[in-house]
Amino acid sequence: MKKPKGKHAWSVTVGTKGQIVIPAEARALFDIHPGDTLLLLGDEKKGIAIPPKSTFATLFSHIFNGDELKNGEEE
Repeated sequence: MKKPKGKHAWSVTVGTKGQIVIPAEARALFDIHPGDTLLLLGDEKKGIAIPPKSTFATLFSHIFNGDELKNGEEE
């Protein structure tokens, strides 16, 4: 099966303390560095997501600047 452009998948193992290691390729791709804070989102039906931090920077910018996002609008 050919991988769709821009889509990635990695396998990680959960340690005894519930920790995972984000693969180096994923850290480089999403500009994740030691000390960064990540937001873990969960949906009981769809699973867990760790969106790129730029997603939240845009959202917070709109919130703190009083901008309104229209339904489905993205930056």
